[in-house]
Amino acid sequence: MSATATKNSITLKGSAAIIKEYLNYGVNSILFQRGIYPAENFTPVQQYGLTILMSKDEKIKEFLSNVLTQAEEWLATNKVEKFSMTISNVQTREVLECWDFKVESELMDQNQDPNKIDPNNPVSSKELKKIQTEIGAVMRQIAATVSYLPLIESVCSFDLLIHTLKDTNIPENWDETDKNALAIKNSQVVHLKSFSTGLQKVETVVSYKMVED
Repeated sequence: MSATATKNSITLKGSAAIIKEYLNYGVNSILFQRGIYPAENFTPVQQYGLTILMSKDEKIKEFLSNVLTQAEEWLATNKVEKFSMTISNVQTREVLECWDFKVESELMDQNQDPNKIDPNNPVSSKELKKIQTEIGAVMRQIAATVSYLPLIESVCSFDLLIHTLKDTNIPENWDETDKNALAIKNSQVVHLKSFSTGLQKVETVVSYKMVED
């Protein structure tokens, strides 16, 4: 993080790196908390003053690295509107949960054109420690979701989607997804806490299918 954020001086590129890091820990925590993979496939690490369980599976780590590296590139130019993680029934392909990480540019409040901002020019003075404290509060909420989200009893898989601005160049090996495919019937929505880098604000929201009686 020292390469992209200095004391009381965070660049747009640094903001993107902070969000990428949060997404990596957040997705891994969700995979563990929701029981998508066996507990023995995870290893504990210390981050944000918490113990977070991270996947040891090399294929999952590679998949996350590829998606989040691209996400970071788009975040650094304010091209991302939302990052979604879906959890689907393997047999029916029905989406049971959707975790949305909504990104809002805070540069707009300063009447600045994000396309004209130099990613290497420090534009935020928010302390990194304060940002990480805010992220830690969100991570605690993610861990606490097991107390109220419905138990997932079917075998499930997950996928990651990046919602970008229309003028974004999409890599050739990437597929475009119909947003309607993410719809959850009879859904309930829970808003978690948000955090801000001083340049970009991230709100975490989980939508899930209500269990029918």
